[in-house]
Amino acid sequence: MKKSCAVIAMLVCVAGCNFQKPDYVKTISADELNRTMQNADILLVDVHTPQQRHIMGTDLFIPYDDVAKYQDKLPQDKNTPIYLYCEGGPMGNAAARSLYELGYRNLFNLEGGAKAWRKAGLAFE
Repeated sequence: MKKSCAVIAMLVCVAGCNFQKPDYVKTISADELNRTMQNADILLVDVHTPQQRHIMGTDLFIPYDDVAKYQDKLPQDKNTPIYLYCEGGPMGNAAARSLYELGYRNLFNLEGGAKAWRKAGLAFE
């Protein structure tokens, strides 16, 4: 019985990890995102609902579950890097999936979301 529970727990953990790190989006740490923002002009999109306090430098707010409605605000070049974040990460992954289905191929999600940004002591608007 204990062996079965351990196997089930491991499968749940692996399934959760697959959800957190899908192949159509790259994860980026708060420090990596901050360095990227210092060195380049990027498109940073908050996808958390309800709307939250934004990371300094956020370009757009697009609800993770309404991405298709905001296509006119997104770059026409589907290879433009798009950096996403929510409060903790899952809504960013969901938005990335929607963007991927719309043809976008250069997607990044802030690992740990705004919580990780806050924990790193980085700025909010």
